[in-house]
Amino acid sequence: MFNSQKVSATRLTIAIIVTLFMLFPLYWLLITSFKPAEELKSAIPTFWPKHFTFQNYVDAFNKAPFLRYGMNTLIQTVGVVTLQVNIALLAAYAFAKGNFFGRDKLFLAVIAAMVVPEQVVFVPVYVMMANVGWLNTFWALIVPNAVSAYGIFLLRQAFKSINNDVIEAAKVDGAHRLHILYRILTPMALPTLVTVLIFKIIGSWNSYFWPLVMTNTDNMRVLTVGIAMLKSSIAGNEMLNFQLIMAGSVLVAAPIVILFIFTQKHILTAMSNSTFK
Repeated sequence: MFNSQKVSATRLTIAIIVTLFMLFPLYWLLITSFKPAEELKSAIPTFWPKHFTFQNYVDAFNKAPFLRYGMNTLIQTVGVVTLQVNIALLAAYAFAKGNFFGRDKLFLAVIAAMVVPEQVVFVPVYVMMANVGWLNTFWALIVPNAVSAYGIFLLRQAFKSINNDVIEAAKVDGAHRLHILYRILTPMALPTLVTVLIFKIIGSWNSYFWPLVMTNTDNMRVLTVGIAMLKSSIAGNEMLNFQLIMAGSVLVAAPIVILFIFTQKHILTAMSNSTFK
C-alpha cells in the first residue's frame, strides 16, 4: 500500500512538472501582452505585470487590420470545416459499410495521404489555382483543403464499431443511405465527429503556409499571416514593440485555447476509440 501511494505521488509530481513546462509559454505570452514597453526593457524579468495595460491591444489593432484578418480566418475556417466534415462522413461511410472492389486498397491510399505534407503538393495546386483565376480569393483558401484523410480515418473507425444490424433495420423501415448516414450513424459517432470538428477548426484557424502562398493583399490575409505582417511592419524595432506582437498572438491563440478547454473530453473519448481496425 505504501509503495502504491509513493508511486502515485511520484506520477502526480511528474505530471505537475510537465504541465507547468507546457503551460509556461502560454502564461508568458499572456502576461507579456499586458506589460507596458518600459517594463519589458527591464534587465530583471517580471513574472507578473507591475502595471496592467490594454494599450498593447489597441496599438496592435492600429498597426494591422485584425478585424479583417479575423473575418477572413472565420470564413476560411467555416468553409474548410464544412467541406472536410461532410466529405469525411460520406467517404468514411463508404469505407466502413460499403462493399465495392478495391475498397481496402483505396483506404490504404487515403491513409498514405496523411504522411504527405502540403509543401510537397503546393506547386501544382498553386498552378491550378492560378489557371482558374482563384489566387487571392477564398476559393484558393478553401477548395484545396476540402478533404481530410485524418478525418476520414477517424470517422471510418467509429462507423466500423457500429453494428450492421442498425443499418439493416433502418433499410427495412425505408431509410435511404443519406438518411442512415446523417440521422442514424452520425449521432451514434458524435464524440468522434466532435473531435474531427475540433481538429479541423484548430488546423484551419492556425493555417499559415497555405494562406501565405495563396494571398497577397491585406483584404485576404488571415490572422496567422497577419501576425507576420505585424512583425514586418515594425522590423528593426521588435524588441521595442515586442508587447504588440504578443498581443496579436493572444488574439490568434485565445479562441483555440478556449475551444480546447471546453471540448477536451470529446477528444479523449474519440482518441480512445480510434485504433486501426
